[in-house]
Amino acid sequence: METSRDELSKVIDSAKNVQYAEARFHKRASTEIRIAGGELEEARTSQIAGVGVRVLVDGAWGFSSTSNVSKKSIREALSNAIAIAKVSANCRKKKIKKLGRAKFAVGTFTVKVNDHSNNHSIEEKVKLVKETEKLARNFSSKIKSAICSFREMNDEKIIVNSDGASCQILDTKPEFSVSAIASSSGEIIGASESIGVTGGWKDLFSRSSPEEMVKKASDIALKLLTAKKPKGERATVVLDPGMVGLISHEAIGHMVEADFVLSGSMVSGKIGKKIASELVTLVDSGLSERAAGITLVDDEGVLGQKTVLIENGVLKSYLHNRETAAIYNVESTSSARAFEYTDEPIIRMRNTYIEAGNYDDDEIIKEVKHGYLLKGARNGQADANGEFMFGAQEAYRIEKGEVKDILRGVTISGNAFDVLKSVDAIGKRFKFDIGSGYCGKWQLAKVDGGGAHLRCTAIVGGE
Repeated sequence: METSRDELSKVIDSAKNVQYAEARFHKRASTEIRIAGGELEEARTSQIAGVGVRVLVDGAWGFSSTSNVSKKSIREALSNAIAIAKVSANCRKKKIKKLGRAKFAVGTFTVKVNDHSNNHSIEEKVKLVKETEKLARNFSSKIKSAICSFREMNDEKIIVNSDGASCQILDTKPEFSVSAIASSSGEIIGASESIGVTGGWKDLFSRSSPEEMVKKASDIALKLLTAKKPKGERATVVLDPGMVGLISHEAIGHMVEADFVLSGSMVSGKIGKKIASELVTLVDSGLSERAAGITLVDDEGVLGQKTVLIENGVLKSYLHNRETAAIYNVESTSSARAFEYTDEPIIRMRNTYIEAGNYDDDEIIKEVKHGYLLKGARNGQADANGEFMFGAQEAYRIEKGEVKDILRGVTISGNAFDVLKSVDAIGKRFKFDIGSGYCGKWQLAKVDGGGAHLRCTAIVGGE
């Protein structure tokens, strides 16, 4: 069962004595396939559908959702949301007096798709995953195991609110990954390659074919088997686009989300102040072509946009939903996102990146007397003070402008603002490179990040 914009509008119009009302229908069809060690561990399709209703009453939010999208059930969800808001208002000391300005979406919005994944059967997808995993296992006698997975989310949303939003959004986000696990003389180490995009089948594999991904992951795993660990030191580092994207998201992006700013993040009160090298322009955008975090319309019905957070080293903006936009007397940056219809929209990043510069990649490296080239962003951690530590799948010594031996077990750490202030070169070749990842701020969100090769100073950790 589905609903329409007209039906949701009628429900919203029936809301009485509220400051604001919003209804969001969301239907998601998902596919997940995973093969490990030659065994099919998962092959499933699933679908969810429902409506989330949110209201602002007496300065407080109320939210309710239902998987039954009949008119009766949606109206019941509205009544429940109003009741919850009234109860919350009695407990809330600081009332929400108004919501911020915004450009609302009206009409139908569809992401660009080159060969929709729905054109490919579940049998074809399982076959691709199976053959890719087998190819990785057979790459070398030292590759003892492999893992390959395919995942996709096909979304339809309808959002209507009392301030003028009335839209339908169609979105599809596939992803593919392969990992190779190598073993020799008691050593075991793995490497992986992954891609995630907003778009279709051909968009997903436009950068690398499954065969190319297998070769790269396997080659790296085999090289890492005999690699040494570096000694910890503060050094010049050259980061690949994936590492730039991870630092942009984790170490900087979360600190400029306005809800975190209000809680006292390091950038509170620093709009207009220089916080990075003048070479650094950092952006969060919902409109970046093919990037995994494309958000044409946010979950408050606000038109997607590009938000410049840092421009030539100067902090220009935070990321806002409509509530924080009112507090700061600015316009919403269309950053309110909800993962499923059962989730309330919260401030989230989309595609976070540092814009490209003027250097050739070779030029960036040739100027380094001693340092490291770090590739392959891996998970880590960052805190509210800007301190971070992330892993790198690949690391190479740079000596007298030449890339030398590969290293393993390498981490990069430091204070994000100190690192950004030390940036002295940014490359010309831009790429999004963390599109298979998800952000986990209280609820999942599909995101992406990237940049060009970037040179800075940080702490390199190993032995």
